[in-house]
Amino acid sequence: MVATVIFIGIRLIPGDPAEAIMGGPGSQASAEALAAARVEYGLDQPLIIQYLVYLAHLARLDFGTSYSLKEPVIDLMGEVMGPTLVLAAVSLLLAWVFALAFAAAAARAGRVGQATGSLIEIVAVAVPHFWLGSVLVIIFATRLGWFPPVDDGSPRGFVLPALTLALPTAGFLAQLMRDSLTGALSSPFALAARARGESELTIFWRHGIRHAALPALSLTGWAFSALISGAVVVEQVFARPGLGRALLGAVLSRDIPLVTGIALFSALTYIVIMAAVETLQRIINPAGARP
Repeated sequence: MVATVIFIGIRLIPGDPAEAIMGGPGSQASAEALAAARVEYGLDQPLIIQYLVYLAHLARLDFGTSYSLKEPVIDLMGEVMGPTLVLAAVSLLLAWVFALAFAAAAARAGRVGQATGSLIEIVAVAVPHFWLGSVLVIIFATRLGWFPPVDDGSPRGFVLPALTLALPTAGFLAQLMRDSLTGALSSPFALAARARGESELTIFWRHGIRHAALPALSLTGWAFSALISGAVVVEQVFARPGLGRALLGAVLSRDIPLVTGIALFSALTYIVIMAAVETLQRIINPAGARP
């Protein structure tokens, strides 16, 4: 299904794929050269034939050769997927740490504290990545000089891109956990734990966090995919190599094989993460997993 949507979506992009093969509109390729490129890549065939050939190649894990870079797509993806996956994984870990801290502080605060925490979460969710990244660069790179304004490959250069991706996701996860945590701490099983003499700290970590994490955990797969999508902007802002920059360049140059490979890889990553999250949910809450 994902492969079909990608096939249709790419062909709705304005422009001639044959021009992309020949180097783009500025290549000034002749009509004969364009016609030869269409024949070579099967673009002269009816769409249904192109679609069936496309599926046959995917079944053999053959993503073809990049139009613009003239290299096998699988090799190009191998070069750029690592930095993006590391960035998304670290950002997701940071998002969970921030979300737990926000939710815990808001749940244990008074009415004013909860309102303030809710406002911070809403702002964090609503802030666009490109604006947040620019603000972080101005504050921490230009004024304070703590981190470089672009990713220079060092650990310090990794901090601002990770924060730019993590903070909006943290706001979203914190919204889910705060309500669940507040309900868990006032639930009958929490009252029973207090009656047994358990401390508030034990109740918070043993009962509250466990129940509060489940709603957010169910959306971790979506959050990871959103982080990979956000990497398209963040990697451009911080001049960081990765799938995001490669995908943006491929779309702009109408590089159909490279776009297809990156999009299918992103879909596969989402499926794997969702399967892992479901397994983790069964471990954390075995009773809820039974039919």
